[in-house]
Amino acid sequence: MALTDVIGEYVRRCDERVSTVLPAAARRVEAFGVRLAQAGLRPDEVVDVAALNRLPVLTKDDLVDLQAADPPFGGLLAPGTSLRRLFQSPGPLYEPELEEPDPWRWASALTAAGFGPGDVVLNACGYHLTPLGAMFEQALLTLGATVVPAGIGSKDLQARACEDLGVTAYVGLPSYLKALLETAEDAGIPARTLERAFVLAEPLPPSLRAWIEERVPIVRQGYGTAEAGNLGFECDSLEGLHLPDDALVQVCDLSTGEAMWDGREGQVVFTLFRPDYPLVRMGTGDLSAFLTEPCGCGISTPRLAGWLGRVGEAVKVRGMFLHPRQARTALAGLPGLDAFRLVIERSEHRDSLRCEVVATAGADAAALVAAVRERIRSGLRFDAEVLVVPSLGGDEPTIVDLRTWD
Repeated sequence: MALTDVIGEYVRRCDERVSTVLPAAARRVEAFGVRLAQAGLRPDEVVDVAALNRLPVLTKDDLVDLQAADPPFGGLLAPGTSLRRLFQSPGPLYEPELEEPDPWRWASALTAAGFGPGDVVLNACGYHLTPLGAMFEQALLTLGATVVPAGIGSKDLQARACEDLGVTAYVGLPSYLKALLETAEDAGIPARTLERAFVLAEPLPPSLRAWIEERVPIVRQGYGTAEAGNLGFECDSLEGLHLPDDALVQVCDLSTGEAMWDGREGQVVFTLFRPDYPLVRMGTGDLSAFLTEPCGCGISTPRLAGWLGRVGEAVKVRGMFLHPRQARTALAGLPGLDAFRLVIERSEHRDSLRCEVVATAGADAAALVAAVRERIRSGLRFDAEVLVVPSLGGDEPTIVDLRTWD
């Protein structure tokens, strides 16, 4: 099947879901109806994917502003919707988990990676406030797997648990998997039962994939966001990321928002077909493009080329977004602080975060360092080295990303 046929069939399936779900959602969820009206659209005009091109892309900052104006979900959650959990991601951005068996829709991606009943899975995704750990736990339980809810940290204990519990699979950041395997090797603990890994939330450069594959036979990566869950996953061909078949994922022109299916680079934009929480035409801030060659694996959805960069100022560090606006808010009004910048570097496939600060005249430098470190930890949920410097450039950006990906 040629790529044009794959895309055509995918769009036709999404056309049906658009016409079935979104008009009803617009009548049920006032904020979504208002958004359509602002774009000059009536609910009964939302009949196919092409009609959505008239709706401007909703950014994460837009959603943060909507939630601040109408807390906690910006008026986008239908009254009476049954919820299981509530999360907070950097922004701050609040995400509801709906009362469904696999609300973040990762089961299909994990199935493609070979996860299933009988697996004992170390879930090394974060469980604290953010949804990543819970979203994968739900998917794994749906597949009949047993979950070890590890989160991030205590690598010595996790390495021992993997051996003692016969852990067969891993879900989490690829850099953390490397660190965990190194910890096990240093302690003389064999990772003999670990058969597969599903990694996400940061790039997987060829050198890091090769290092992990020397120790774990099957390594697959996925792509998603805290708001959407699953937006793409690898097949056995390891060429691009197949779209899930239960959401609309588009690559859109950065200027016009028009969907592009022909291999041009643009922003990844998604629509979830949920009448009770309609996230429609939401931009991820990630750049990608559709691959122009068909995939021979048999999965009937198009493929993204993978992560090709970011739109805007926010960056992802250790699997979580770091927003300049949130950083400025966290450090605002701190006594003794004249200026600051956050510097991100990467060594041995691990991110490091440094905050360079300029102290006001007469300020206690040691006290300032401690206060900045605590503000970053409590306000941004990152650990950072804090360094006092004589000065910073007047036009210095809030975040400086010096990472390279090999």
